[in-house]
Amino acid sequence: MTVLAGRYGHPVHPALVAVPIGAWVASFVFDVASHLVHDGGFLAQGSRWLIAVGVLGAVAAAMAGFLDLVAIPTGTRVFRIGLAHMSINLVVTAAYVVGYVIRGGAGTGPVRWGPLALSAAALAGLAVSGYLGGELAYRYGVRVADEATQARGYEDRTVREERG
Repeated sequence: MTVLAGRYGHPVHPALVAVPIGAWVASFVFDVASHLVHDGGFLAQGSRWLIAVGVLGAVAAAMAGFLDLVAIPTGTRVFRIGLAHMSINLVVTAAYVVGYVIRGGAGTGPVRWGPLALSAAALAGLAVSGYLGGELAYRYGVRVADEATQARGYEDRTVREERG
């Protein structure tokens, strides 16, 4: 569709999502680890930085993903999955922004339980969204497979019902 979305057969969005996923998983590991060491403040601060990196990466991935989404015909199963994928990711990113803010600046000691629980919930949402993204790419071949493979996902529900 555009240079920003990557050439057909090699979209940019799936490559960009590695940044927020990796940063947010690592931030959760740091959160948990901050409770397992004597002075976990440095891990709590590292987690906060990783959350910020993840949010910035998510914004970049969202821009490329949105370009992919607008290329999908509306009213199709694939478009509905894409909307759900996008919506969940927006909620997850907002949760991480909130988590970043409520953690405050430099802290001493382990991450408080509230921000840790928020990170766990956001990671669960990210897993659901990742599953939906996998459906788009691997089951329906959105932006990576030929049109015949993608056509199954682009069919309108009424067309499928008419075929019986």
